[in-house]
Amino acid sequence: MLLAGSVGYTAPTTMPAADFSHTWLLHLPGIAGERRVDHNLVRGLHDGGWDGQETIYDWTEQDPGLDALRARKRNLEEAAKVAGLIEMRLRKDPKLQITLTSHSGGTGIAVWALEKLPNHVQVQTLVLMAPALSPTYDLSKALRHVRGKAYVFYSENDTVVLGVGTRLFGTIDGVNTPAAGLVGFKRPESADAPQYDKLVQKPYDKGWMIFGNIGDHIGCMSRPFAQNVIAPILIEDLSGAPNVAGARTALPQAGENNP
Repeated sequence: MLLAGSVGYTAPTTMPAADFSHTWLLHLPGIAGERRVDHNLVRGLHDGGWDGQETIYDWTEQDPGLDALRARKRNLEEAAKVAGLIEMRLRKDPKLQITLTSHSGGTGIAVWALEKLPNHVQVQTLVLMAPALSPTYDLSKALRHVRGKAYVFYSENDTVVLGVGTRLFGTIDGVNTPAAGLVGFKRPESADAPQYDKLVQKPYDKGWMIFGNIGDHIGCMSRPFAQNVIAPILIEDLSGAPNVAGARTALPQAGENNP
C-alpha cells in the first residue's frame, strides 16, 4: 500500500455496470504466435471483471518470428480471415459487441482486418498494445470500423524490439523505422481527423511497475496490468459509463510529458 501511494495508485472502487451477454473479445498475438503472455492477458481481463467470451487467434500459421513479420501476402490473407470471423459472429448475433485486442505484430493484422470489413460492420473497441506498425500508418480506414475508442499502449522503453528491431527488420507494414509502440502514432496530414478523435494513446507510466509492467515489449501483457488497467478501460467502453475503477487510467496524450 505504501508503494501504491507513492506512485499515485487509486484502488478500484465500483466498476461500471456492463452487460456481457452479447460480448466477444478477439485477441491477436504478436509474431511469436500464441504464447503464455497472451493467456496472461486474457486471465487478467477476467480478474478485472471482464466476463465475456474470448478467442485467441494465432495468425502466424505455426511459422512464427521473422517469417511471420515479413510474410506480407500471407498476413493480408490472415487479416481477411479475421475479418471473416468478425462478420460471421455478427451474423449469428447482430447485438454482439466485439472487443479486438492485439499485441506487437498482431496489431497490423487487427488494423488490416478492420480495413477489410464491409462499411456497415463495426467492432466496439480496439486495443493496440506495443504496436509494430509504422508511426505514420494511416489508421483512418480501420477506425471507421470502431464504434467506441481505439486505445494504443506504447512505451519509450521498448527500444530493443520496437526501436533497434524494427529499424533492422522493418515494421509489420514493411517500414524500417522505430515503431508506433515506441513513439506513438502520428496522424498523417491526409488522414481523417474525426476518425483519429477515437484514438486514445497511452504512453508508458512508471506507476504501472506495481502491475509488472516495466515498459518493455511484453510489460503491457502482464496479468496484473490487464486486471488493473486494461479491464476497467474495456468495461468502461462497453458500458458507456465513466471509469471509476483501476489505476491511473487518465493518462497524458502523445506529446505530453510522462510523470
